[in-house]
This record gives sequence, structure tokens and C-alpha cells, in this order.
Amino acid sequence: MSASADGSIRQWKRSGEPVGEPWRSNGRGVTSLAVSPDDTMIISGSVCGRLRLWNMKEGSVVGDPWKGHNDAVRCLDWSTNAQEILSGSGDGTIRRWNPETGCQIGPPIETGHGYVYVVKYSPQGDRFASGGNDDIVRVWSRDSKLLIEIKGHECPDVTSLCWSKDGAHIFTGARDNTIRKWQSIDAKELTVLCGHTSTVTSICLSQDERHLISASMDYSVRIWNLKTNLQVGEPLSHDDELLALAISSDGQYIATAGLDKKIYIWYIGVALKQCGDQLAVRACIGVARVFSNGFVWW
Repeated sequence: MSASADGSIRQWKRSGEPVGEPWRSNGRGVTSLAVSPDDTMIISGSVCGRLRLWNMKEGSVVGDPWKGHNDAVRCLDWSTNAQEILSGSGDGTIRRWNPETGCQIGPPIETGHGYVYVVKYSPQGDRFASGGNDDIVRVWSRDSKLLIEIKGHECPDVTSLCWSKDGAHIFTGARDNTIRKWQSIDAKELTVLCGHTSTVTSICLSQDERHLISASMDYSVRIWNLKTNLQVGEPLSHDDELLALAISSDGQYIATAGLDKKIYIWYIGVALKQCGDQLAVRACIGVARVFSNGFVWW
């Protein structure tokens, strides 16, 4: 699924064929989206700062838009039990929402980021982490208390992050062109992955957590072996800056999107066998501009 500056959300088959008609919001750009853990609902965020809940089967909005942010909703995430939704915005706040009522849970969290680029619950649901246009990753308790600040990136803009399955580690990507691995309990830096030549815009772990995949404004996607901390194979080259990536649930495909208004589907088996060949493009889908958190695979 993709969200775009043209105000639409679209579903696609892996072959590149669209599924049904685009879902339309209010004509404003859709800047972020996230699928519920049971794959029945989608939450989307827009340039105007509103959130909308969608029924996946019907492709229709559930209830009225949720209001609270006064700037673009840059990132969204569901809790693992689907009882809460997090939103991060250009207004510098994170807000917690009840998906049943569309009401906020507690007061807004003033993050100190200035602009919130990414927010993610831990797999256990007891904490969440955020990054923004400073060089600090902040870890919060579920009830919104600041637990720890992680420092180490060399310039502002922490643009992406993900958790290990056991919640012990956080991986972050940033404008200093690096990917870093941290201990979530004490902020100790464990690994720095270097290779990208521009901002790392999106990262995700493979299902077996042996590999990390990263997308960058340097027009490339890279796959990293987390045992050796080395890049696997050659970069996957694109024609423009990349803003988003997702990995399929079976771990066999990567979807990437960026400023060239296309979604690419890549088969990753070749790269993981380290045979040295460029991955085959399985499909190329033309879309309007995709935002960095407006792209998911389900």
C-alpha cells in the first residue's frame, strides 16, 4: 500500500496491478500510514495534521477525522495489541490515540525534537522510541514518560528507526549517512554501518533479523549482514532519491519508493546468497510522490 502527495492511498498486487480504486481523503497530501496488527484497519496522516481511520475491506473512512496536530502528521504506529496509535508531527509532538473512539490518550508529548520524523512501539508494547530533526533518539514509557536519550549521530535529523524483536536493541538511520545499533536499556552504541553517501531515509530488519535493509537519498538500497556488519552484494540502484521501503512478510521481496513517483519490487534471494548479481526488478509501479512514512507491505 502506498500514500501520496496526490491525496490518495492505493493498494497494489505484487505484479504491479492496482487493487480497486484509490482511496481519497480530502484532497490534501497523505504523509503517513500504518496497518493495524490484524490487517483490518489503516490509519493515515495528512499534511493538514489530521488522522483518518480506514476500513481495509471497504476502503472507506471510519468516523470523522481525528484532530489535534497543527502541522503535518509525519509518522504513525500501532501498538502490538492494537489498543493505541501513536502519531508524530511537524509540530514537535507525539500523540497517543484510542482507535475505538478517535480520542487522544493523555496530553500531547512535547518531544524536544522540533519535528518528529519517526515513532515506533517496541514489540513488547511497553515502550516507544522517537527521532526527529535533532541528533537524539528518545525512548518513552508507554505512559509517555521519558526513559532515556540516545546520543551519537553526528548531525541533526534521525529519520528512521526499528526495534529488534526482543526489544533489546534499536537501529537508527540519519542524515549523517549512517545506521547505528544501540542497546535500548542504556543507550550504548554497538555498531555503526557506513556506506551510504546521503541521508538514510528508511530501514527495516529481515524476519530472521540476520539482515538490515536501508534506503537512502543516495539513490540506493543496501542490504547489511548483521553478523559481519558488512554490506551484502552491490547497492540496488534507483533513478532518484528514495524515501520509503518495506519488506514482505515472507522475507522474499523488498518494495522501495521515492521521488521518481514509482514503486519498485525487488527479489532479495539473489543478494542474500551473495552471488554478486543485481537483484531482479519484479515490478515497477507508477505513482504520485510517496512520502517516507507513507508506504507499507501487508
